[in-house]
Amino acid sequence: MEITCINCPVGCRLDVTLEDGKVVSVTGNTCPRGVVYAKQECVDPLRMVTAVVPVAGSNMPLSVKTKSPIPKKLINACMEELANVQLTAPVAAGSIVIADVCGTGVDVIATKSV
Repeated sequence: MEITCINCPVGCRLDVTLEDGKVVSVTGNTCPRGVVYAKQECVDPLRMVTAVVPVAGSNMPLSVKTKSPIPKKLINACMEELANVQLTAPVAAGSIVIADVCGTGVDVIATKSV
């Protein structure tokens, strides 16, 4: 499998060999971060989720994000939880909007104050 590492601006083309769902070799990386990235991306990819949610009492929606990456396979479920969020102003930047989203242990937080 060939992937492009996104951990730094170099963008190394990585050749990853998988056996039984496990990474057995990674080549093409110019730094150790490429190996770490390949192992994560090929076995259990993670992504940050960013979105906006409405806030009663504000003309502007509130931008939110996961505090750390969550499994890629849970992005749709995370977005469904966010679709049901009902907030009322004021909301402070850094406030938890959803605790433990989708049972990941990761909180969704406000990225600005409204």
